[in-house]
Amino acid sequence: MQETATNRATDPGGGLTVGAAASHVGVTIRTLHHWDEIGLVSPSGRTSGGYRLYSAADIARIHRVLVYRELGLPLEDIGALLDASAVDMTVPLREQRAQLVERISRLQAMVDAVDRMIEAANAGILLSAEEQVAIFGQRWEPSWAAGARERWGDTPQWVQYAERAAGRTPEDWQRIADDIASLEADLAGAKRAGVRPGSAEANVLAERHRASIGVYFDCTLSMQVCLGRKYAADPGFAAYYDAIEPGLAGWLRDVIDANAREHGVDPESATWA
Repeated sequence: MQETATNRATDPGGGLTVGAAASHVGVTIRTLHHWDEIGLVSPSGRTSGGYRLYSAADIARIHRVLVYRELGLPLEDIGALLDASAVDMTVPLREQRAQLVERISRLQAMVDAVDRMIEAANAGILLSAEEQVAIFGQRWEPSWAAGARERWGDTPQWVQYAERAAGRTPEDWQRIADDIASLEADLAGAKRAGVRPGSAEANVLAERHRASIGVYFDCTLSMQVCLGRKYAADPGFAAYYDAIEPGLAGWLRDVIDANAREHGVDPESATWA
């Protein structure tokens, strides 16, 4: 028998018809029909016209179903819980509580990770100024990270950098710093030894340099060329590299350009891509 809108009101004899019950508890009529079909919540009465009629106890049972469903319990388990004794019902509830605690822990870990990503995106590096100097050396300026954010904060590379930085520990940064120091020493040594840009040895160094940038964000050959040009043209970058070895900034630019040509990239038309 189909229930019409006129049959979905409060029954004068007491209790709620299916439409009124659905509206009262915040579920659909279809849901109540389904719960009735599977025996989860069946109305205890009928109207004079033969329509479902939910008593106050039925409504209370529906509310208990909603609570258990919110906890993530399947309907078949909810039915067993509602009909179980007070002792028996504690077993599945304890199991569900343990699952909820585990889920909360996972969600909190996700929140913490997001917080670190936000902090890394804003600060550039999740180390104190003292930790930065201790790891990267006395020549390191903690303000460089903020400067990098101001210059590149709206780029996809900065987003990638922040995602990676968020998960790094001081030990991770120390390993990165050690690798960079080793690379810079080898670059300076090659420059002093007269290693020619475009030679096999120089190309290996160019790829090591690109890999050192790849620690922060994915760096294409074209992007590396742009960086090399900036090293030689920007006074701050040039001073940094030339303090390691006189003329190193220009030599590194030439090494990067020659390696790019070796791989089919024209430095003269290179773009940040």
